[in-house]
Amino acid sequence: MSDLRTTPRSDTDGGARDRGAGVPRVLRLGTRRSRLATTQSGWVADRLRALGHEVEFVEIATEGDVNAAPLTQIGGTGVFASALREALRAGHIDLAVHSLKDLPVAPEPGLVIAAIPEREDPRDALCARDDLPLDRLPAGARVGTGSPRRAAQLAVRRPDLQIVPIRGNVETRLGRVGADLDAVVLAYAGLRRLGLAGRVSAVLDSDVMLPAAGQGALAVECRADRHELVAALARLDDADTRAAVTAERALLARLEAGCTAPIGALARREGSTGLLLEVFVGADRPDDFAGDIGADVATATDRATDRATDRATGPVAAPAGDDVDLTSAPHARDRLSGPASAAADLGTALAERLLHAGLPAGHSRPTPPQTSDPTARTSPTPSRTGPCAPPAHHATNVAGTDTQEYPT
Repeated sequence: MSDLRTTPRSDTDGGARDRGAGVPRVLRLGTRRSRLATTQSGWVADRLRALGHEVEFVEIATEGDVNAAPLTQIGGTGVFASALREALRAGHIDLAVHSLKDLPVAPEPGLVIAAIPEREDPRDALCARDDLPLDRLPAGARVGTGSPRRAAQLAVRRPDLQIVPIRGNVETRLGRVGADLDAVVLAYAGLRRLGLAGRVSAVLDSDVMLPAAGQGALAVECRADRHELVAALARLDDADTRAAVTAERALLARLEAGCTAPIGALARREGSTGLLLEVFVGADRPDDFAGDIGADVATATDRATDRATDRATGPVAAPAGDDVDLTSAPHARDRLSGPASAAADLGTALAERLLHAGLPAGHSRPTPPQTSDPTARTSPTPSRTGPCAPPAHHATNVAGTDTQEYPT
């Protein structure tokens, strides 16, 4: 159940909202209550005001804000979005601002991502005692993260570290550094938005840690039947950011990986019209995961495996490539280039190649689903078989350079 707080006022344009038509005089922007969420929403509100709109905030408490259990136990990071989406459907708010990485990749019936503004720096950051970089942390150092993706990549780079599961807002996590933790790993974008970049001891480049799909990007969501509002919000959209996150989320969708899966993905512009997509896929659980986080990784992976196994009906078609067996590898990295105009096809094709080669231990091979781009502005009918699928010609669409790295 959501809890809404807003500044009382006379709603002179409620009729227009009920009819699903027009752009109201005052836009009610739904946001979570955390300092980071309100800061991000304020950034969007400022840009809407610059376009001539009045904006007021409606604060909404979500399950992810009030439940301190690990995300894999309460439904993944989608729990941060569900209350906001309920408020949109009920007409309590006109638009919602999400961290895109918190949104499930499956289309949400009746709602649309009207805008994805320009992305902040998508990388992760290490905040350590004594300003130590990752390679200088002592053996056995305690590093906090609530992300199986970060934990899996830390275990690859520094298997001698002790990974400690944590929850809480940015300030709470930073407060544990030098107390019971030697370091924490956080999204660099959030630290920058909060003016806390000075707490960063090292920004982790993509060769060390690939971010979550959509990390650093915001999603501005509204009801799909409010066409004039969709058009007004679309003025905030950044084409390069949308192309990049579309590729990343299409990859997640094809792998049937949720927000808590140990998978990193990052797409970047390559030349004037190209896109380079990189992916990290972690295995079931590295040996050095501490406490509940090991179980979280195993649970997230097992659920994806069970769904894929239940639905598997035959072999998966994949683009032509080297016949590499990944089934015994602890993790995999891969990359693929293609045109930005076919971003969803690029993400799907890279996922298909991973599936064709055999994912790391703990993953399985789902059959191709049949539906559309998970970040499209339209509101497609959801498919029971998955949120993204390649068209028959996807291998041609993404023809380009590619590099594979499958460490053992």
